[in-house]
Amino acid sequence: MNAVLIAVSDQHTAGKLAAALAAREAVPVQALDGASALDLLEQRSFKAVLAERDLPKVSGFELLKHVQVRHPKARVVLVSADGTSKAALQAVRAGAADYLPCPLDPQELNDCLDRILLDESSRSGEEEPRKPRARFDHIIGQSQAIREVFRLVEKVADTDSTVMIYGESGTGKELIARAIHQNSRRRKNPLIPVNCGAIPEELLESELFGHEKGSFTSAIRTRIGRFELADGGTIFLDEIADMSPKLQVKILRVLQEHQFERIGGTKTLGVNIRVITATNKNLRQAMEAGRFREDLFYRLNVIPVTVPPLRERQADIPILVEHFLARFRETKEKNLEGITPEAMAKLMNYSWPGNIRELENIIERMVILADEPILTVKDLPSRFAGAEPPAKTRTIEFDPQGIDFNQAVSDFENDLLLQALEKSGWVKNKAAKMLNINRTTLVEKLKKKNIFPPRT
Repeated sequence: MNAVLIAVSDQHTAGKLAAALAAREAVPVQALDGASALDLLEQRSFKAVLAERDLPKVSGFELLKHVQVRHPKARVVLVSADGTSKAALQAVRAGAADYLPCPLDPQELNDCLDRILLDESSRSGEEEPRKPRARFDHIIGQSQAIREVFRLVEKVADTDSTVMIYGESGTGKELIARAIHQNSRRRKNPLIPVNCGAIPEELLESELFGHEKGSFTSAIRTRIGRFELADGGTIFLDEIADMSPKLQVKILRVLQEHQFERIGGTKTLGVNIRVITATNKNLRQAMEAGRFREDLFYRLNVIPVTVPPLRERQADIPILVEHFLARFRETKEKNLEGITPEAMAKLMNYSWPGNIRELENIIERMVILADEPILTVKDLPSRFAGAEPPAKTRTIEFDPQGIDFNQAVSDFENDLLLQALEKSGWVKNKAAKMLNINRTTLVEKLKKKNIFPPRT
């Protein structure tokens, strides 16, 4: 039983607590006030209770007393805007396991949850305390697909093996890289990210390895590169497939020998780093085409981690929606209470070609343009509010032995791409706008699927 009761009236704070719990595979259950929290405590047991000290109707102290009598094994944490030591001492003396002042400090929240979610056996000393659960502070979700990623990250984080992260644009590959670093023995040292696709080729070498003063015309001073900055920690090379063959050779040497020279330099520098890379491309196809070195691929692909697209994490959509709503309530200063079931259903049925980044943008747009305190279908962009998504009306003939799910999804994506291209006269800019994806994303999908204009 891994349910945690949240009895906090401020929805922004409640959303943060729920997201942090979900990242630890706990099940958050929210009560709107103290009275409904009491009702829930009468109906079922909880591993822990996070209660607002000055909760309306029934205070957090009253809930604490009730839990001590009816659920003595459950741990209670009191939450309050009063951050004084006197308030914290009062809570602990009353029997609370911890006290969290608002606004919530991410580190304090994480440490608190790590403590209260430990098994009873570990707390009581009946057996050796187990290794602390890996933290996934900024990755929201509890679907089976994302839990598989969490499990793999937890296994590999504390090694020095190179990791290759695969995933479509917008799936959160950099967040996975950060989770690996934060759960490794290198976490006290820097994580240095480099987007290889965003830096021009002629500048990337200097960005990675640094240069000596006077090594080229604009080198007016010595510059330390990213590999040097990452010494003792981790370097994250995003969009590694976009790296030129010349640089691939240098990366291979760093992986093999842990040494390099700055541009224009003669001194060999040694580094102790872990390398994590990521790509949204098919590297095996790139190898076959001669665009990516085979020896480098096998050096980088020691532990492959695939981040699932949002369409394969449907159970996470409501959690992500609440997370983004809580954030934009605060940053946009909008008084929003939630979203209607009909609007949520539309979001659940969408294929999300832009993944979590697209969902975040849609929620931000809805929050900004909303006229009512509850988001409804009319607040959705037209592509949601019109006809049901094609997936709802598409009929698939099921073989008695079942179907190939991934192939069915791929076929449907092909149909969408072809329909948009045909309606736009094969003008990629127009087709991309119809699908609400970037033109570069459309081009990559067409290349990957070998879709070409019809011959005239």
